[in-house]
Amino acid sequence: MNVCSKHWERLSFKMIRSMTGFGRGQVEAAAYLVNCEIKGVNHRYLDMNIRMSRRYNLLEERIKEELKKRLNRGRVEVSLNIDKTGDSRRNIKLDKDLAIAYYNNLKELAEKLNISAEINLIDLFRLPEVFSLEEQEEDLEQVWVLVSEALGKALEGLLEMRYKEGENLARDIKYRSRLILKMVEGLELRSPQVVKEFDEKLRSRISELLSSDSLDDQRVAQEVVLFADKTNVTEEIVRLKSHVQHLDELLATGDSIGRKCDFLIQEMFREINTVASKANDLEMNRTVIEVKSELEKIREQIQNIE
Repeated sequence: MNVCSKHWERLSFKMIRSMTGFGRGQVEAAAYLVNCEIKGVNHRYLDMNIRMSRRYNLLEERIKEELKKRLNRGRVEVSLNIDKTGDSRRNIKLDKDLAIAYYNNLKELAEKLNISAEINLIDLFRLPEVFSLEEQEEDLEQVWVLVSEALGKALEGLLEMRYKEGENLARDIKYRSRLILKMVEGLELRSPQVVKEFDEKLRSRISELLSSDSLDDQRVAQEVVLFADKTNVTEEIVRLKSHVQHLDELLATGDSIGRKCDFLIQEMFREINTVASKANDLEMNRTVIEVKSELEKIREQIQNIE
């Protein structure tokens, strides 16, 4: 049975999902009451834990296959209760030979110990394995039809919460990526100004120490060129802009993008750290700190994306 409802068929596959959520499904039919609850939390991979009665363990692999069709990541805990609501036939199986053996041995023991051998029928009935209850064998295929329906309802609830939270996560990440892009553009504008200020400060300092006639313009120009090359962050700025654009594209694509986004944020951290090591400017360093702060917030949000 396909657990995907028409409701989810109408949803856009481009919506991103978080890994947290909860869903519940209940089905009562054919003398059974089936309750299914699913809870999802963060996890690097898809980790499924199913709790149900041992007598239905043969259905576990089917349940996992249905979960794999709809989920890609997260720790998923499934609690399944299957109760019989109709009359169930139970037969008492009596081991007469064992009961007689118990009786004969007890009587013989009583004679040897010279004690009373008053043995009641109920006493024999209570002895181990004298009787057992036999239940009518269940049709697992029939049970699976009900279980899959309850599982489908629980999955719908879980996915609804995942999509809703995923939408909020995407909105927050996009907002912060816009902030980062604006700050990166600020770094781009500030970088050449730092070189210009270095030129002015160097000339001013030399003029204070030497007469204007002794100022070697060529030597000063060489120092400025070396400083500009050492503090050049053009490549890092270009890559940071590209990463921000790629992040927006991933969010627009949707589906299972958590790992890709996580890797992308690592690359952005690497680039901004390089900018911090090159920048010889207080204003740029302050901006770098702000960028890293926003990246850290995005990384925390991405940890919850499927």
